Amino acid sequence: MTGAPRPIPAGTVLFRAGDPCRGFVLLHEGSLRVTLTAANGREVVLYRVAPGEVCLQTFSCLVEGRDYSARGIAETDLLAEIVPSADFQRAMATDAAFRARVFGAVAQRFADFERLVEDVALTGFPARLARALLRLAGEGGTVQATHEQLAAETGSGRAVVSRQLGRFAEEGLVELQRGALRLIEPKALTRLARDD
Repeated sequence: MTGAPRPIPAGTVLFRAGDPCRGFVLLHEGSLRVTLTAANGREVVLYRVAPGEVCLQTFSCLVEGRDYSARGIAETDLLAEIVPSADFQRAMATDAAFRARVFGAVAQRFADFERLVEDVALTGFPARLARALLRLAGEGGTVQATHEQLAAETGSGRAVVSRQLGRFAEEGLVELQRGALRLIEPKALTRLARDD
């Protein structure tokens, strides 16, 4: 069913809203970020796909025979296969292990969506932003993201993010830098992230 994995450089757009589905994406390495953009241009990160996980956009496009409704971009360098639709359909019909793997991954992705809805609908913004900062922090506690990118991560506006980051900085939780920030008190942010 599968062909040889191919390298895909970071920043490559794998699909856009309105594109037809070319096949089932199997990630071997890297991270694919899936975003939705509103008519006003505001973007929100729906989810990320890591190796072994399923892209719900691709899955639903293949199952329902429809075009993409979101955008998928290689967040890092990828090593991936694009399994043609006919091969995917055949494997779903005949390969019980593949089918179980796909359905298990889809169930996990829906659980992720439930958490996302709960996070956006039921969690205060400071806790939501703290969770995003902790999730995105790299080595040394540095978050390489603009306020606009953090707004997409948290499903909010850039001005809201800027105000809350200013408060975090005043409280000594973060140090603001141009296009990035550094977590000064990750333990305090972790406590805040648990507040609902």
